Amino acid sequence: MTNAYETGLDKTAANYAQLSPLGFIERAAAVYPDHIAIIHGPLRRTWAETFARTQRLASALTKRGIGYGDTVAVMGANSPETFECHFGVPITGAVLNALNVRLDAENIAFILDHAEAKVLITDSEFSPTVEKALTLCKVKPVLIDINDPMAEHTADSGKLLGEMDFEAFLAEGDETFPWAMPADEWQAISLNYTSGTTGDPKGVVYHHRGAYLNAMGNVVSWSMPHHPVYLWTLPMFHCNGWCFPWTLAAIAGTSVCLRKVNGANIYKAIDEHKVTHFCGAPIVLSFVINVTDEEKKPFDHAVNVMTAAAPPPASVLAGMKREGFDVTHVYGLTETYGPAVVCAWHDDWNARSDEEQAQLKSRQGVRYHVLQGMTVMNPETMQPVPHDGETMGEVMFQGNIVMKGYLKNPATTEATLAGDWFHSGDLGVIQPDGYLQIRDRSKDIIISGGENISSIEVEDVLYGHPAVEAAAVVAKQDDKWGETPCAFVELKEGQTPTEKEIIDHCRDNMAHYKCPRHVVFGPLPKTSTGKIQKFKLREAVQNA
Repeated sequence: MTNAYETGLDKTAANYAQLSPLGFIERAAAVYPDHIAIIHGPLRRTWAETFARTQRLASALTKRGIGYGDTVAVMGANSPETFECHFGVPITGAVLNALNVRLDAENIAFILDHAEAKVLITDSEFSPTVEKALTLCKVKPVLIDINDPMAEHTADSGKLLGEMDFEAFLAEGDETFPWAMPADEWQAISLNYTSGTTGDPKGVVYHHRGAYLNAMGNVVSWSMPHHPVYLWTLPMFHCNGWCFPWTLAAIAGTSVCLRKVNGANIYKAIDEHKVTHFCGAPIVLSFVINVTDEEKKPFDHAVNVMTAAAPPPASVLAGMKREGFDVTHVYGLTETYGPAVVCAWHDDWNARSDEEQAQLKSRQGVRYHVLQGMTVMNPETMQPVPHDGETMGEVMFQGNIVMKGYLKNPATTEATLAGDWFHSGDLGVIQPDGYLQIRDRSKDIIISGGENISSIEVEDVLYGHPAVEAAAVVAKQDDKWGETPCAFVELKEGQTPTEKEIIDHCRDNMAHYKCPRHVVFGPLPKTSTGKIQKFKLREAVQNA
């Protein structure tokens, strides 16, 4: 049967184009050429200048033979060079691999080999790790140094390893390089590796279409205006900075680069540059609410904060509100380009108490506008759980902002995308209003006497104790109960509660069977993005 709506109405260059976030920077440079794109210490660069630099980068890479399907790795801080690589590298058709700068040399070497990196652009701050990694890996990439004058070097860092620095490399390029969109929006734009806590890291492949859509999803879900002033507290290597390099190009924002993230530097940037937006894990929020009176600086404009990673404790969210910050809670994974779920706010919730608002905001929420599907299912039957806030299942995603798959790992890709859904490994419930609430990672749930205990629920209670700076709960083997919760607690400066006081606080605020039987005091191991490394705590419990 002939369909009149398809006959003679074909895709042409006039009415169809591949989706890619690369078009955003070309537009920003054309429409707002003189608007400041980058602030880094005394440095100021406009969008026209930034676009020209990305073209020179693409040109210089092309002259070295870099093109379609090649990998360019970047071991970079939150600096202008790392930002520029998000455009200059994929303009060539190559794939950007932004490396986690907190990984050890062995992991970096594995990634460079697995990704077959042809070029490595590396910040001199990380030279000790990179130098060792290069002795361990088989690939021999072209080395280009980032020699950032804003870097704070230690006694063993600062060594230049490459044949030239980034500026000299750009000088080899031509800013009239023929900029072009990808031939296919399904083409890979970037490669991001998972943490590798249960073996070698997995390479998560993003495509241009997904990067474009999630960049725009950030704008819509966060109600971002044109020309925001965005502070880089979130590492650009983390899910490509949650796609925000591309988001900021779309709305011609200003990036304020920040190499060292702490509460004092955040307040200083807000004061000096009138920062309007920043992102980070709950630990970044803790930095903000725990600054000293000397470090705190008053502000009289709206400052919007997007937080994700571990579910933020309600007490931390309440503290941010008291300090005048408007927090939006999002949720996602490396495999979903960063944030894919947002706790969309309802105006009538403003009439609730501060405590109730914090509890509502601590939920993960509903799917991004650019995500086709998000649900909680029984992974065995693939049937959705009831919206009762009690029945747990696995959180699953579907749509354009789910990864292409894992690089060179078809078996894991097939298993993770089985049944036409991405299986996150997170356990959650759906509340009666349709909002997702994460209960735990499947590997973090504690089964005590046959009862499931959410480590997140216990942690939220622990954060309610006034002496607790950070907390994490893992399972400890128990002869009677099988497993019981063990709490690891990092205390605020000057605080000295006893183990009994912490346990009593839990018993006063939750069912007794859920309370930790043991409390370990001390600093918690964290990733560079502020996530607490529970696998290290589980190892500590097993070895105790």
